[in-house]
Amino acid sequence: MEALEKGKQAEYGAWLSIGVYIGLSLLKLGIGFWGDSKALMADGLNNTTDIIASLAVLIGLKISKKPADTDHRYGHSRAETVASMVASFIMVAVGLEVLTNSVLKLIRGDVQSPSLLAAVAAAIAAFIMYAVYRYNLRLAEQTNSHALKAVAADNKSDAWVSLGTVVGIVMSVLGLAWLDNVTAILVGGMICKTGWDIFREATHMLTDGFDEEELRKYKVTIAAVDGVEKVLDIKGRSHGNQIFVDLTIAVRSELSVSDSHDITENVENELIDKHQVHHVHVHIEPYA
Repeated sequence: MEALEKGKQAEYGAWLSIGVYIGLSLLKLGIGFWGDSKALMADGLNNTTDIIASLAVLIGLKISKKPADTDHRYGHSRAETVASMVASFIMVAVGLEVLTNSVLKLIRGDVQSPSLLAAVAAAIAAFIMYAVYRYNLRLAEQTNSHALKAVAADNKSDAWVSLGTVVGIVMSVLGLAWLDNVTAILVGGMICKTGWDIFREATHMLTDGFDEEELRKYKVTIAAVDGVEKVLDIKGRSHGNQIFVDLTIAVRSELSVSDSHDITENVENELIDKHQVHHVHVHIEPYA
């Protein structure tokens, strides 16, 4: 799949999330206010921030498609990762707001039994969000989009949050009214946890962190190429959905420049074909 086509598909996933979040936030906030459910309103507030986070991801995906220029020789694909980090900030800020308000209301004893309709709305939202999560996760794996993976992770978190909201509301209706506020606190905690996980992955990528297991796989592939005597060094880094690999291999010293170049071409082709690496830089050393 070409990079441009991958970008378009990733954008479609982001648009899908935005549309679903708009509908669910209106549903939850409306029914939560009418049914006096703090947990459902907290869940609805979470979805409104998800709209902003998904928009940030969408902007990042659009910027990442810009071609390389004079001051961005590697292109703009890291804008996608920056967008993921922005989304994580929004999630954590909202999670802390929900946590603070819910704890204060619980301390003040501001507890009321919500309407059972709120539980029905949360159950419907949980089912819809899980379906969106499965779709976006599959799309993220196909496009290798880290920003869309962040969106999918948020979708999954929202599905679990809505499911937990159902339990809290039902228990409140059955007589444990304080559980509605407790559920809202748990919702806030899960929002913060999702935001932290996305932030950690984004910072890992932006500081050129790379999965060691993936490098081991690359090394096995390179070592199997005819003419490669030894893999001396290998480094990897991610630029959005693109992977860049720098490596040093040893070849027989008696080989001509042309023969050595052919080996590097074979190494590049193997990494591109088998591991979808976007760019490979190979340095050659004489094998001792």
